[in-house]
Amino acid sequence: MSHAVLMEKMREMKLHGMLNAFQTTLETGKSNDYTPDELLDYLIESEWSDRGTRKLRRRLHDAKFRYQAGVEELEFSSHRNLDKNLLRRLSDCSFLERKENVIITGPTGCGKSFIASALGHQACQHGYRVLYTNSRKLFSGLKIMKADNTAVRELQKIARQDLLILDDFGLQEFDGESRLTLMELIEDRHGIRSTIVTSQVPVTGWHEMIGEPTIADAFLDRLVYSSHRIELNGNSMRGKKPKIEKEAKMS
Repeated sequence: MSHAVLMEKMREMKLHGMLNAFQTTLETGKSNDYTPDELLDYLIESEWSDRGTRKLRRRLHDAKFRYQAGVEELEFSSHRNLDKNLLRRLSDCSFLERKENVIITGPTGCGKSFIASALGHQACQHGYRVLYTNSRKLFSGLKIMKADNTAVRELQKIARQDLLILDDFGLQEFDGESRLTLMELIEDRHGIRSTIVTSQVPVTGWHEMIGEPTIADAFLDRLVYSSHRIELNGNSMRGKKPKIEKEAKMS
């Protein structure tokens, strides 16, 4: 079988990594440097690596992160009250295996969203499905979806995510419908999936912020009491980190 025919079959079978690797060996004249077993091993490893890269790109795209962030970019200045050991433990994503949650609180601009996005990127690299969403946009979007009966499908999609990042929690007022939606979100994930919540409001103020005592108690019980807590201090970090072109939108 000629090289051209072989490459065309690779292309038709969508073996893009294998095709690129094979073309490279031909172009560089290194195809004769491999034994048949070595060449096969090289081609299969190239295909495996290429598929992994493409899967990661899809996970990052589907997550709709607010920031392109990496844990290696985090700043651990003493005034920030950011525990390096805790972040190191969280960055191995074992908290996702244990279905644990993370709560990040602090004043506006102190880096809450960036830390959440960095942990989300890390989760994507470990093969987890992640969704970042702004709380206000999420709840207002779900209200619109309920009008045309698509909210159930969206909630089911959110429930399937290994990690939900709920950013800027508590900036909007909760009405009765939003409280019920919040409870449904957390109930679907409790003990099954992990959630990261960022908020300018200290956890001690969440009960009053939610408003309805029964729902607030249930929410705190399911999310807060067994979570990892990061309580940031310090001045605004804005302008120090690169923002992606646009904020996350609901899919």
